[in-house]
Amino acid sequence: MTGSEPVAALSGFSEIADRFDLCFCDVWGVVHNGVAAFPDAIEALTRMRERGTSVVLITNAPRPRDAIIRQLDGFGVPRAAWDAIVTSGDVCRALIGARAGQPMFRLGPDRDLPLIAGLDAPETGPDQASYVLCTGLFDDEADTPATYADLLAGFAARDLPMICANPDLVVERGGHIVPCAGAVALAYEEIGGTVTYAGKPHRPIYEVALGLAEEKRGGAVARDRICAIGDAIRTDIAGAAAFGAAGIMVLAGIHAQDLMQVSWEERHGWFGRQTHRPDYAIPHLVW
Repeated sequence: MTGSEPVAALSGFSEIADRFDLCFCDVWGVVHNGVAAFPDAIEALTRMRERGTSVVLITNAPRPRDAIIRQLDGFGVPRAAWDAIVTSGDVCRALIGARAGQPMFRLGPDRDLPLIAGLDAPETGPDQASYVLCTGLFDDEADTPATYADLLAGFAARDLPMICANPDLVVERGGHIVPCAGAVALAYEEIGGTVTYAGKPHRPIYEVALGLAEEKRGGAVARDRICAIGDAIRTDIAGAAAFGAAGIMVLAGIHAQDLMQVSWEERHGWFGRQTHRPDYAIPHLVW
Protein backbone atom coordinates (compact mmCIF):
# COMPACT_ATOMS: atom_id res chain seq x y z
CA MET A 1 0.00 0.00 0.00
CA THR A 2 1.14 3.53 -0.73
CA GLY A 3 -0.37 6.91 -0.03
CA SER A 4 -1.82 8.39 3.15
CA GLU A 5 -5.07 6.41 3.46
CA PRO A 6 -5.38 4.48 6.75
CA VAL A 7 -4.74 0.77 6.92
CA ALA A 8 -8.07 -1.07 7.01
CA ALA A 9 -8.71 -2.60 10.44
CA LEU A 10 -10.09 -6.14 10.52
CA SER A 11 -11.73 -8.01 13.37
CA GLY A 12 -11.55 -11.29 11.43
CA PHE A 13 -10.36 -12.62 8.07
CA SER A 14 -13.93 -13.61 7.19
CA GLU A 15 -14.63 -9.93 6.44
CA ILE A 16 -12.48 -10.14 3.29
CA ALA A 17 -12.39 -13.89 2.62
CA ASP A 18 -14.37 -13.68 -0.63
CA ARG A 19 -11.72 -11.42 -2.18
CA PHE A 20 -8.97 -14.02 -2.34
CA ASP A 21 -8.26 -17.35 -4.03
CA LEU A 22 -4.80 -17.80 -2.54
CA CYS A 23 -3.28 -16.94 0.82
CA PHE A 24 0.45 -16.86 1.50
CA CYS A 25 0.70 -17.19 5.29
CA ASP A 26 3.71 -16.63 7.49
CA VAL A 27 4.29 -19.33 10.11
CA TRP A 28 6.31 -18.11 13.09
CA GLY A 29 4.40 -15.25 14.75
CA VAL A 30 1.14 -16.01 12.97
CA VAL A 31 0.51 -19.77 13.25
CA HIS A 32 2.73 -20.38 16.30
CA ASN A 33 5.19 -18.54 18.53
CA GLY A 34 7.93 -21.15 18.57
CA VAL A 35 6.47 -22.79 21.68
CA ALA A 36 2.79 -23.38 20.92
CA ALA A 37 0.34 -23.03 18.04
CA PHE A 38 -2.45 -20.45 17.98
CA PRO A 39 -5.82 -22.25 17.80
CA ASP A 40 -7.64 -19.24 16.31
CA ALA A 41 -5.12 -19.03 13.47
CA ILE A 42 -5.48 -22.73 12.74
CA GLU A 43 -9.26 -22.33 12.60
CA ALA A 44 -8.95 -19.35 10.25
CA LEU A 45 -6.68 -21.20 7.83
CA THR A 46 -8.88 -24.28 7.89
CA ARG A 47 -11.97 -22.21 7.11
CA MET A 48 -10.18 -20.46 4.26
CA ARG A 49 -9.52 -23.81 2.64
CA GLU A 50 -13.08 -24.99 3.24
CA ARG A 51 -14.27 -21.92 1.30
CA GLY A 52 -11.92 -22.68 -1.60
CA THR A 53 -8.97 -20.40 -0.80
CA SER A 54 -5.64 -22.20 -1.15
CA VAL A 55 -3.17 -21.73 1.71
CA VAL A 56 0.58 -21.86 1.19
CA LEU A 57 2.64 -21.44 4.33
CA ILE A 58 5.77 -19.40 3.59
CA THR A 59 8.44 -19.28 6.24
CA ASN A 60 11.93 -17.89 6.49
CA ALA A 61 12.96 -20.93 8.52
CA PRO A 62 16.41 -22.05 7.27
CA ARG A 63 15.36 -25.70 7.07
CA PRO A 64 13.72 -27.87 4.41
CA ARG A 65 9.93 -28.06 4.41
CA ASP A 66 9.89 -31.60 5.83
CA ALA A 67 11.39 -30.27 9.07
CA ILE A 68 8.68 -27.60 9.28
CA ILE A 69 5.96 -30.16 8.65
CA ARG A 70 7.29 -32.23 11.56
CA GLN A 71 7.38 -29.13 13.75
CA LEU A 72 3.79 -28.17 12.88
CA ASP A 73 2.65 -31.75 13.46
CA GLY A 74 4.31 -31.56 16.88
CA PHE A 75 2.41 -28.38 17.69
CA GLY A 76 -0.84 -30.08 16.73
CA VAL A 77 -1.42 -28.03 13.57
CA PRO A 78 -3.68 -30.19 11.36
CA ARG A 79 -2.65 -30.69 7.77
CA ALA A 80 -6.15 -29.54 6.83
CA ALA A 81 -4.91 -26.01 7.63
CA TRP A 82 -2.57 -25.77 4.63
CA ASP A 83 -2.08 -26.91 1.04
CA ALA A 84 1.69 -26.53 0.73
CA ILE A 85 4.75 -25.19 2.54
CA VAL A 86 7.73 -23.28 1.17
CA THR A 87 10.74 -22.43 3.31
CA SER A 88 13.69 -20.17 2.75
CA GLY A 89 15.66 -23.34 3.37
CA ASP A 90 14.21 -24.87 0.20
CA VAL A 91 15.32 -21.85 -1.83
CA CYS A 92 18.66 -21.75 -0.01
CA ARG A 93 19.46 -25.37 -0.92
CA ALA A 94 19.27 -24.41 -4.58
CA LEU A 95 21.73 -21.55 -3.97
CA ILE A 96 24.12 -23.88 -2.16
CA GLY A 97 23.74 -26.48 -4.90
CA ALA A 98 24.93 -23.91 -7.42
CA ARG A 99 28.22 -23.77 -5.47
CA ALA A 100 28.70 -27.54 -5.29
CA GLY A 101 32.13 -28.55 -4.01
CA GLN A 102 33.17 -25.10 -2.82
CA PRO A 103 34.38 -24.92 0.81
CA MET A 104 31.85 -23.19 3.04
CA PHE A 105 31.87 -21.65 6.50
CA ARG A 106 28.58 -22.25 8.26
CA LEU A 107 27.52 -19.57 10.73
CA GLY A 108 24.57 -20.83 12.72
CA PRO A 109 23.36 -23.50 15.15
CA ASP A 110 23.63 -27.22 14.52
CA ARG A 111 19.83 -27.54 14.52
CA ASP A 112 19.99 -26.11 10.98
CA LEU A 113 22.20 -28.95 9.69
CA PRO A 114 19.27 -30.53 7.77
CA LEU A 115 19.56 -27.55 5.43
CA ILE A 116 22.76 -28.93 3.88
CA ALA A 117 22.03 -32.65 4.22
CA GLY A 118 22.90 -34.47 1.00
CA LEU A 119 24.49 -31.41 -0.63
CA ASP A 120 28.10 -31.13 -1.81
CA ALA A 121 28.89 -28.35 0.67
CA PRO A 122 32.15 -29.16 2.49
CA GLU A 123 32.48 -27.21 5.74
CA THR A 124 35.73 -25.51 6.62
CA GLY A 125 37.14 -22.81 8.87
CA PRO A 126 36.58 -19.11 8.25
CA ASP A 127 40.03 -18.59 6.73
CA GLN A 128 39.66 -21.36 4.13
CA ALA A 129 36.06 -20.73 3.05
CA SER A 130 35.00 -19.62 -0.43
CA TYR A 131 31.66 -18.40 0.86
CA VAL A 132 29.64 -18.10 4.07
CA LEU A 133 26.29 -19.73 4.81
CA CYS A 134 24.48 -17.87 7.59
CA THR A 135 21.51 -19.71 9.08
CA GLY A 136 21.42 -17.78 12.35
CA LEU A 137 23.53 -17.08 15.41
CA PHE A 138 25.47 -19.82 17.15
CA ASP A 139 23.56 -18.98 20.36
CA ASP A 140 20.61 -16.71 19.70
CA GLU A 141 19.81 -16.48 23.42
CA ALA A 142 23.20 -14.95 24.27
CA ASP A 143 24.84 -13.66 21.06
CA THR A 144 24.11 -10.57 18.98
CA PRO A 145 25.47 -9.61 15.54
CA ALA A 146 28.10 -7.55 17.37
CA THR A 147 29.44 -10.80 18.82
CA TYR A 148 30.68 -11.65 15.32
CA ALA A 149 32.16 -8.25 14.42
CA ASP A 150 35.72 -9.54 14.02
CA LEU A 151 34.59 -12.64 12.12
CA LEU A 152 32.51 -10.56 9.69
CA ALA A 153 35.33 -8.05 9.24
CA GLY A 154 37.59 -10.91 8.19
CA PHE A 155 35.02 -12.12 5.66
CA ALA A 156 34.62 -8.62 4.25
CA ALA A 157 38.36 -8.19 3.92
CA ARG A 158 38.43 -11.29 1.73
CA ASP A 159 35.27 -10.22 -0.13
CA LEU A 160 33.50 -13.49 0.70
CA PRO A 161 29.90 -13.74 -0.50
CA MET A 162 27.31 -14.68 2.11
CA ILE A 163 24.14 -16.69 1.58
CA CYS A 164 21.55 -15.75 4.19
CA ALA A 165 19.13 -18.62 4.79
CA ASN A 166 16.72 -16.55 6.89
CA PRO A 167 16.26 -12.85 6.09
CA ASP A 168 14.28 -12.21 9.32
CA LEU A 169 15.99 -9.76 11.67
CA VAL A 170 14.25 -11.06 14.78
CA VAL A 171 11.58 -13.56 15.77
CA GLU A 172 9.37 -14.02 18.81
CA ARG A 173 10.07 -17.17 20.80
CA GLY A 174 7.64 -17.78 23.63
CA GLY A 175 7.19 -14.07 24.26
CA HIS A 176 10.87 -13.17 23.87
CA ILE A 177 12.47 -11.47 20.84
CA VAL A 178 15.61 -13.18 19.57
CA PRO A 179 17.87 -12.22 16.63
CA CYS A 180 17.89 -14.16 13.36
CA ALA A 181 20.29 -14.65 10.46
CA GLY A 182 18.99 -11.52 8.74
CA ALA A 183 20.43 -9.38 11.53
CA VAL A 184 23.88 -10.88 10.97
CA ALA A 185 23.55 -10.46 7.19
CA LEU A 186 22.54 -6.82 7.63
CA ALA A 187 25.59 -6.21 9.82
CA TYR A 188 27.71 -7.78 7.08
CA GLU A 189 26.20 -5.56 4.40
CA GLU A 190 26.82 -2.50 6.57
CA ILE A 191 30.58 -3.15 6.43
CA GLY A 192 30.53 -3.76 2.68
CA GLY A 193 29.79 -7.48 2.52
CA THR A 194 27.75 -9.03 -0.30
CA VAL A 195 24.67 -11.04 0.71
CA THR A 196 22.22 -13.18 -1.26
CA TYR A 197 18.93 -13.72 0.58
CA ALA A 198 16.92 -16.92 0.17
CA GLY A 199 13.56 -15.95 1.66
CA LYS A 200 11.04 -13.17 2.14
CA PRO A 201 10.81 -10.38 1.03
CA HIS A 202 12.71 -11.52 -2.06
CA ARG A 203 10.81 -12.74 -5.09
CA PRO A 204 12.06 -16.34 -5.58
CA ILE A 205 10.25 -17.76 -2.56
CA TYR A 206 6.96 -16.25 -3.73
CA GLU A 207 7.39 -17.63 -7.24
CA VAL A 208 7.88 -21.12 -5.80
CA ALA A 209 4.81 -20.69 -3.57
CA LEU A 210 2.65 -19.49 -6.46
CA GLY A 211 3.79 -22.38 -8.63
CA LEU A 212 2.82 -24.91 -5.98
CA ALA A 213 -0.59 -23.29 -5.50
CA GLU A 214 -1.35 -23.14 -9.22
CA GLU A 215 -0.33 -26.76 -9.63
CA LYS A 216 -2.71 -27.84 -6.87
CA ARG A 217 -5.53 -25.62 -8.15
CA GLY A 218 -5.01 -26.65 -11.77
CA GLY A 219 -4.85 -23.12 -13.11
CA ALA A 220 -3.45 -19.62 -12.82
CA VAL A 221 -4.20 -17.32 -9.90
CA ALA A 222 -4.58 -13.57 -10.57
CA ARG A 223 -2.28 -11.40 -8.46
CA ASP A 224 -5.21 -9.30 -7.23
CA ARG A 225 -6.73 -12.50 -5.79
CA ILE A 226 -3.68 -13.19 -3.60
CA CYS A 227 -3.16 -12.06 -0.02
CA ALA A 228 -0.13 -12.46 2.22
CA ILE A 229 -0.42 -12.59 6.01
CA GLY A 230 2.51 -11.88 8.30
CA ASP A 231 3.77 -10.03 11.35
CA ALA A 232 6.91 -8.35 9.97
CA ILE A 233 6.94 -5.12 7.95
CA ARG A 234 10.43 -5.69 6.51
CA THR A 235 9.79 -9.21 5.20
CA ASP A 236 6.10 -10.17 5.08
CA ILE A 237 4.56 -6.83 4.15
CA ALA A 238 7.40 -5.65 1.91
CA GLY A 239 7.40 -9.01 0.13
CA ALA A 240 3.65 -8.92 -0.42
CA ALA A 241 3.84 -5.43 -1.88
CA ALA A 242 6.67 -6.33 -4.25
CA PHE A 243 4.79 -9.40 -5.47
CA GLY A 244 1.52 -7.56 -6.02
CA ALA A 245 -0.36 -9.32 -3.23
CA ALA A 246 -2.55 -7.67 -0.60
CA GLY A 247 -0.67 -7.45 2.69
CA ILE A 248 -2.38 -8.36 5.96
CA MET A 249 -0.48 -7.44 9.10
CA VAL A 250 -0.83 -9.46 12.30
CA LEU A 251 -0.15 -6.94 15.06
CA ALA A 252 0.62 -9.35 17.91
CA GLY A 253 3.97 -10.50 16.51
CA ILE A 254 7.44 -9.00 16.47
CA HIS A 255 6.00 -5.44 16.42
CA ALA A 256 3.59 -6.10 19.32
CA GLN A 257 5.37 -3.67 21.62
CA ASP A 258 4.60 -0.84 19.20
CA LEU A 259 1.17 -1.94 18.04
CA MET A 260 -0.85 -3.90 20.57
CA GLN A 261 -1.41 -1.63 23.57
CA VAL A 262 -2.19 1.49 21.56
CA SER A 263 -5.17 2.99 19.74
CA TRP A 264 -5.89 2.49 16.05
CA GLU A 265 -4.96 6.14 15.51
CA GLU A 266 -1.53 5.48 16.99
CA ARG A 267 -1.21 2.34 14.87
CA HIS A 268 -1.95 4.29 11.71
CA GLY A 269 0.74 6.79 12.72
CA TRP A 270 3.22 3.94 13.17
CA PHE A 271 2.37 2.49 9.76
CA GLY A 272 2.88 5.90 8.20
CA ARG A 273 6.48 5.94 9.42
CA GLN A 274 7.37 2.59 7.85
CA THR A 275 8.87 1.90 4.44
CA HIS A 276 5.90 -0.33 3.60
CA ARG A 277 2.33 -0.46 4.82
CA PRO A 278 -0.16 -3.31 4.77
CA ASP A 279 -3.57 -3.11 3.17
CA TYR A 280 -5.18 -4.61 6.25
CA ALA A 281 -4.29 -5.10 9.91
CA ILE A 282 -5.64 -7.53 12.49
CA PRO A 283 -4.48 -8.07 16.10
CA HIS A 284 -4.33 -11.87 15.72
CA LEU A 285 -5.20 -14.13 12.81
CA VAL A 286 -8.80 -15.16 13.55
CA TRP A 287 -11.68 -16.09 11.30
